[in-house]
Formats: sequence, structure tokens, C-alpha cells
Amino acid sequence: MAATTFYIGLMSGTSLDGVDGVITDFHGAQVAAYLPFPSSLRNELLALQTPGANEIHREALAAHQLAQLYAACVAELLRTSGISAAHVRAIGAHGQTIRHLPAAAYTRQINNPALLAELTKIDVIADFRSRDIAAGGQGAPLVPAFHQSVFGSPSHARVIVNIGGISNISILAADGSVTGFDTGPGNVLMDAWIHQHQGKAYDADGQWAASGKVVDTLLAHLLDEDFFRQAPPKSTGRDLFHLGWLNDRLSGFSAAKPEDVQATLAALTARSIADAIRIYAKDSDAVFVCGGGAHNTYLMQCLSDTLTQTVQSTAALGVSPSHVEALAFAWLAQRFCDRQAGNLPSVTGARGERLLGALYPA
Repeated sequence: MAATTFYIGLMSGTSLDGVDGVITDFHGAQVAAYLPFPSSLRNELLALQTPGANEIHREALAAHQLAQLYAACVAELLRTSGISAAHVRAIGAHGQTIRHLPAAAYTRQINNPALLAELTKIDVIADFRSRDIAAGGQGAPLVPAFHQSVFGSPSHARVIVNIGGISNISILAADGSVTGFDTGPGNVLMDAWIHQHQGKAYDADGQWAASGKVVDTLLAHLLDEDFFRQAPPKSTGRDLFHLGWLNDRLSGFSAAKPEDVQATLAALTARSIADAIRIYAKDSDAVFVCGGGAHNTYLMQCLSDTLTQTVQSTAALGVSPSHVEALAFAWLAQRFCDRQAGNLPSVTGARGERLLGALYPA
């Protein structure tokens, strides 16, 4: 077994549920792990999404905790797979986004990659987004290049939809060209709404949304947001789509039942994705969904009802929808180690291809 065979990808996304990890050799061998956020860490990461007192100190402490959870996920991957740390070339660690403002030329991911390297004794590649932004890009989404490498087909035009906290699409043309962008909210508003009303972290299988009815006038009002009208390249996050944004737009809809609002939020996610596909990928053959949204039966049905293409999860292409993003950051770590570009200017709008990430040696 070669000492540089394996890579680890670690992803904690906008949904703020926990850490997804995967160890892979990109030739079929793959083991995954998931560790949920402790409630105290989740609450602090959520609080750091907006300005507050003593932010620098609080961010540093949260970064320590996140690195320790990342290290625990790495340990679980090594234990489960039986692979030694000596056989892992690098860890790709995304960090936790707390600000994403490419218009102001910065993005901020909480992380402590130095501590992660110290704890795991493995090289860590982190801070993948900053170089693309420095080159004039959005810094996101970064997954379309990986989607092309794994899901691209010379005979089929496909759309890969990642529904995490935020949704993004990768448009994979049969000729090999790739475009992609964030389409708007994924689970973030649905999660916030059910937490506000039921204290739950998410709407399991979309059951609460399924119990309600879409309020068409509210849906139209929610869709009346400048971001949806912007042409790509574009990206977004909790800086725009958060509970405050939703509550502002619910003014005048006080008679709407909470479950009807939840159904309407699911429709908002599905409709904003479908509108983007109709405008920019109308000739695609099929749509494949990954991320947590792929497990929401109601949301998947909404998306199927809104599109003419067939809608399936990426499991149909041989990759679990829960593992795709972590795999993407393992792939980006490999690209860094091989000194190959990780971004696509056709997606992010950067001035050119760039090597993404920074190395923290073991």
C-alpha cells in the first residue's frame, strides 16, 4: 500500500448539523463518518453568523472546538477503515463559514488547521475559498469541478444539485463544459422555521411541510428577492437567507399556518432551483441531488413536480448524497498536493484557474 494513497475530506456546512468525513483513494475505496455538533458548539457557530460582542475571542474558541471535532472524525475514519495515518497524504478541511461576502472581497471560515495537523499528524489543506476571491471570483461554489470529474458524461447533459443549508447547481454539459452557481436557500429557512415553532433541528423527511399547503402569494413574495434575479456567477449564504429575512417577509401573512409556511419554504427551495435549471440548463437530460435535501422526500417530490427532467439522488450514479461534499474537499486536497487548479472560472468568475488552499504540515 503506497504511503500517499488516501485523502480525507471534512465538511461542515451551512446547515450547522455536524461534520461529514470521508477517506478515499478515488479508485473505489471509501469510508465515511459523521459526528454531530454538540449543542453548545452549534449554538455558538449560529451566533457567530451575525455581529456580536467579543467575536474574535469567541471565534478562536469555536475554532478550537471545531478542530477537535474534526480530529475526532479523522480518528473515527482511520479506526473504521483500518487505514494508518501514515497512508493518508492530506486532509482537506473546509471549516465553518460564518461570513461570505465576495462583494466585499472576503469570505470567512472558522477553522484551526494548525491544531488539526497537530492532533492528527497528517498534512492539512484548508482555506480553499480565499484564493478564488483574491482572483476576483465568488469563492463558491467550489464543488462543480469535482462534480464534473465524478459525474460528468460524454453522452448525457446532467445537473447536479447540492441541497445543504444553501442550494447550488453544477451544469455538466456533454461536451465537458461546466457552469454552476448558488441558487438560493436549501434547508436553511426550513430548519430555522421548524426550530422556531417546534424546537427541532430539521423537518425529518419533510413530514411537517407535507402536512401544510403552499401559500402561492407568499411564495411569490419570497421569490421577489434580488438574488434570484441576478445572473451568475453568484453565491450566497446565511448573510442573506436567515430567520430575520424570513420574518420580515412574513409581515402581512400572519394568518398563514406555520405548517403552510413550512410547505411554502420547501416550494421556495424547489422553485428557485427549478427556475435556475429552466433558464440555464433547460436541455439537460436528468437532475441528480446530493446533500441533506436529498433525504427530504417532500422536497424531492416538490422538485420532481416542478421540473420536466427526471430527479434522483446521486446514489443512482454510485455516490451517496451524504458523502459528495466531503469527497469534494478530499479531491480539492488532492488537487492542491498535485499542484493543480481547484476552481473553475466559468463557475466562480475568477480571472483564471488557481491553486486553492493553504498547507499546514504534519
